Amino acid sequence: MSELINNREVDVQEQTRRQAMLREIIKELHAGKSVEEVKARFEEAVGDVTVEEISAMEHSLMTEEGIPVEEVQRLCSVHTAIFKGSIEQIHRSSKPEEQPGHPVHTFKLENREIERLVNFRLELHADKFKKNASDEIIFKLLEDLSLLLDLDKHYSRKENLLFPYLEKYGIYGPTKVMWGVDDGIRNMIKEAKKALSAYGGDSGQITAALEEIIKEVNEMIFKEENILLPMALDKLTEDEWVKIARESDEIGFCLTAPDQEWIPERAAEPEGAGVPAEEGEGLSPQGFIRFETGLLSLHQLETLMNHLPVDLTFIDENDVVRYFSHGKERIFARTKAVIGRTVQNCHPPQSVHVVEKLLADFKAGVKDAEDFWINIKDKFIYIRYFAVRDADGRYMGTLEFTQNIAPIRALEGQKRILSE
Repeated sequence: MSELINNREVDVQEQTRRQAMLREIIKELHAGKSVEEVKARFEEAVGDVTVEEISAMEHSLMTEEGIPVEEVQRLCSVHTAIFKGSIEQIHRSSKPEEQPGHPVHTFKLENREIERLVNFRLELHADKFKKNASDEIIFKLLEDLSLLLDLDKHYSRKENLLFPYLEKYGIYGPTKVMWGVDDGIRNMIKEAKKALSAYGGDSGQITAALEEIIKEVNEMIFKEENILLPMALDKLTEDEWVKIARESDEIGFCLTAPDQEWIPERAAEPEGAGVPAEEGEGLSPQGFIRFETGLLSLHQLETLMNHLPVDLTFIDENDVVRYFSHGKERIFARTKAVIGRTVQNCHPPQSVHVVEKLLADFKAGVKDAEDFWINIKDKFIYIRYFAVRDADGRYMGTLEFTQNIAPIRALEGQKRILSE
């Protein structure tokens, strides 16, 4: 246990040392050293840093070193030049929501910018206004509030892209409540701007309004990151996040924007799958079959067909039997000897006329399917025939589909849990 405590103490000491080193390096930059000189020292002394460390460093520059917020903002791009390539977050995380471009990553990225605006800039100017409501500080506050109105895009993406998916999963209450609070924040910002534009000397009312805005915006960030987004991550599928990410551009982003498109990781194709054909279909030399909707090896395909709880038989456009599935419990026996024979020769003479009529209707386009059902001992056999046609409607053959549906017909009530 003492070792754990000592480890924590070492971690805290290391974090403190890195923060001090970061501050010293940035102060050298502000004092006039070149980006190249500072960056070289940064890479040698600090290495990878997190966004949180940069945020804490900038905050300490303002609160502890007395560097004005405007100076920190002016040098922000220079900071970025130094940190570029060294921020841990640029390394791809295994968690999708921590990858640039994922909607959750973007929401949090915007929240960091909103925090900077309200907790550093707006709060600083509100404090100055409280002491001296000069025209200059009123102008700065109007600028701050105009910038803050950009969070309408952040809230709109949440309300119009994320909430519908949560409601799809039966989550209504939190979305309605949060939407109402979003509207309240929007209105407070607009009202504060209006009051500042027509300022008549009542600084107390405006100061209270600004403090309320700062409080509400921060509370909303907390609710989003500790309630809303974790709840959404628990419900939404990866494909739903992809749709949200792709539709986000139409609404826009708040104070910042994702610097890349989020492309979820997909498992690599098996070795030997071959180069995809232009039309998305084809057979690789190694026996992989590329369908329009996926890829299977010949072995996978055959095993899959034999695991279906039905018997399948396919005859081609010339009535020749070309394939049958070989499940464990076939209903009607089939032997490999039927492959290559016409279907008429596989039926007893007394029923051939039925087969002939069915195939004639399929080929003529009179029918697309026909069903039969019969009882054999304890089985209820459902036999279905389907005309198989290509995209142009051309007849390619007939599929026979046979299944014992007695167990299905015997079902009653419902089953919602896994069997032991």
